[in-house]
Amino acid sequence: MSIKHKISRLSYGVAAAAVISGTMFSSNVAAEKIRWQLPLAFPSHLVGLSTPVKHLSENLKAISGGDIEFRYYEPGELVPPFEIMDSVSDGKYPAGYTWVGYDQGTIAALPLYSGAPFNMEPPAYLAWYYEGEGKELLEEIYDERNIHPMLCSIIGPEGAGWFADPIESLDDFDGLKIRFAGIGGKVLEELGASVTMIPGGEIYQALERGTIDATEFSQPAIDKMLGLDQIIKNYIMPGWHQTLTTSHLLVNKDVWNDLEPQSRALIEMGCESATLKGLAESEFAQPTALRDYESEGVNAQTLPEPVLRELEKATNKVLDDIAEEDEMFGRVLESQREFMEHHSIWHNKGYLPRDFYQYD
Repeated sequence: MSIKHKISRLSYGVAAAAVISGTMFSSNVAAEKIRWQLPLAFPSHLVGLSTPVKHLSENLKAISGGDIEFRYYEPGELVPPFEIMDSVSDGKYPAGYTWVGYDQGTIAALPLYSGAPFNMEPPAYLAWYYEGEGKELLEEIYDERNIHPMLCSIIGPEGAGWFADPIESLDDFDGLKIRFAGIGGKVLEELGASVTMIPGGEIYQALERGTIDATEFSQPAIDKMLGLDQIIKNYIMPGWHQTLTTSHLLVNKDVWNDLEPQSRALIEMGCESATLKGLAESEFAQPTALRDYESEGVNAQTLPEPVLRELEKATNKVLDDIAEEDEMFGRVLESQREFMEHHSIWHNKGYLPRDFYQYD
């Protein structure tokens, strides 16, 4: 047999193997058709907070050749934001995309996942979640609710809120009627504020009507989308109460367990991709929003360090009190605190101090 003939046969074999393996891969990915309706907790255009669901749905549809389709619905179209967890748990909908802190009244530990005061920054949180105990503990939390949870977005710190007057001391929180989420709301209650929780889409009207005096919601770019700067001109930072914010895809566990392994893997990878995409979108958008605020006369105030130190003391008391009352909260809090102490070995020595990262 000539060398030319051998090469020809070898080329044919390689081509045939590629066709076969390609067919096998295609058939594996397309093993089942998935058609899910997803209720959203936030409007789908909020950058980094809810836009990752669009990234998730488009990429899953593309990579599966159309076999996996997630159709998402704006808040209230299917169920109200506060009812997403129950609707997924009961099987009314196969999945939902939400901020799990909305369910803190039912599951005390969830605000430690949705964004907690004086907690980790996104890189450390991702390390704790994926490589530490975070993911395992969250799955344990939701197991009794018949839900499989997946981290599906993360963004950086929020603003600390919109206030009629600047905050100079903790006394300035006393008597305020304020919309405030998560554990930070409990801290402000300890400081004398009257705290309420309302969905993001209702905040503008509440401020306009005087139902609340002040509010926090999210990051500068997202708050601008809600028009909060049109009513109040004092914007307080940093987001001591939420050093990060996450969104999760909650899937009914019976539905999840019935999926083929390759489908579960694709959805998991889809959420991991959406988490990265959301963080990138968010970090890109914030400086532009802050510059726009400045040009429009918004006073973007940074809280004095003594005020932050006092807030940290008040926060630790609230955290410890909740941990005494709720075992799972205590387990998650202990895991986070231990990891933060461990990670600080790297964080404090490996990263430049913040004042090096400035440009004039």
